[in-house]
Amino acid sequence: MPEKKILYITYDGLTDPLGQSQILPYLVGLSKEGYRFTILSFEKKERFGSNKDIINAIVVQAGIKWVPLSFTKNPPVLSKFYDTLQMKIRAFSLQRKESFDMVHCRSYIAADIGVKLKKRFGVKFFFDMRGFWADEKRDGGAWKDDHPIFKRVYKYYKKREAEYLQNADYIISLTNAGKTEMQTWKSFDPAIPVAVIPCCADMDHFTVTDAGQRTEAKKKLGIADDRLVISYLGSVGSWYMLDEMLKLFTCIRKKHTNAFLLFISHSDKDHILRQAKEQGIDDNDIKIVEANRQEVPVFVKASDINISFIRPVYSKLSSSPTKLGEVLSMGIPVIVNAGVGDTEEIINTTGGGIVLNDSTEESFCKARAEIPNLLKLDPEDIRRKAANIFDLEIGIKLYQQAYKQVFQHTTSVNE
Repeated sequence: MPEKKILYITYDGLTDPLGQSQILPYLVGLSKEGYRFTILSFEKKERFGSNKDIINAIVVQAGIKWVPLSFTKNPPVLSKFYDTLQMKIRAFSLQRKESFDMVHCRSYIAADIGVKLKKRFGVKFFFDMRGFWADEKRDGGAWKDDHPIFKRVYKYYKKREAEYLQNADYIISLTNAGKTEMQTWKSFDPAIPVAVIPCCADMDHFTVTDAGQRTEAKKKLGIADDRLVISYLGSVGSWYMLDEMLKLFTCIRKKHTNAFLLFISHSDKDHILRQAKEQGIDDNDIKIVEANRQEVPVFVKASDINISFIRPVYSKLSSSPTKLGEVLSMGIPVIVNAGVGDTEEIINTTGGGIVLNDSTEESFCKARAEIPNLLKLDPEDIRRKAANIFDLEIGIKLYQQAYKQVFQHTTSVNE
């Protein structure tokens, strides 16, 4: 089969943490299989300025062409339509020049252009859905039902969502729960293949944690070695349940007085500290640090246990938290809540932690009682079982299989 030329469109930036963990590693891997990528991305000014050279070195080595455009933040809503217009203009120009065999669209805004490219040029449309984006915006409070403009925007994208599904040559869902829900929609066409590929982790980057590394990480962060470190990784806000996680920590502190709360996050430190203070958490028992991609696994290794609570709203059926695969890959046990994608099934399969059905004091007390057992879990065993689900190499192979299925009975645009 001749080399296939693919236009990859993403509204996320390659210089974003997500772009570095959930876009580039896959495409670098697929490039080794003979796929020739051109990436059209939208970059935030500050991150682009500080990370563009790093990203450029990666794409050049992989033989990937990168076309970065500027992400527009304001005004809300209108900026998205403006960026979509810029995306369309550049994508159409690239298609006329390169005659791509397929357009791989990451999420909804990119899919808008994918459908147009398919209808105009006959290019294959690969819909990497990621999650229920419009519903995430509403569930997260960004698009409120009582706001006339946001209500119309939500309805617009739900209508467009149906068009994406009906015009796709292949669909990727992050979770089995999301796929099952999608199959109940009137807009779903069972003739269109769907594969489930969770947010994978680079197992070479997120290595297993041993006692020596944990001690060294605590030392690096200025945390005493005898502290029981409960960590949280990622953003705070929207559907992340900060108050509930702080309440769990205060519950743990009642029995484990050496407990220490570590946030590895770029979110507002003052906000986190204010909420912690309201829960009676002393400043000496909490630390908030920012980390780039290289620093994340170094700091996470300080953890004895990692916690993550995400609001179990409708849109989260399709959510695959990137942090879950990364933390389990490091052999660190987790405490999470039910109702988020395939999380409960994953924890049961890996034996890598516990799942809480609610946020009651009773559930928190049960979780606290399980801490001695969590600390006895074998990190290597957690990692080995997690690798069967989250290993980046498995994700790359699944994408490769999906690509082959799209092209199996088609004639290349370039042939």
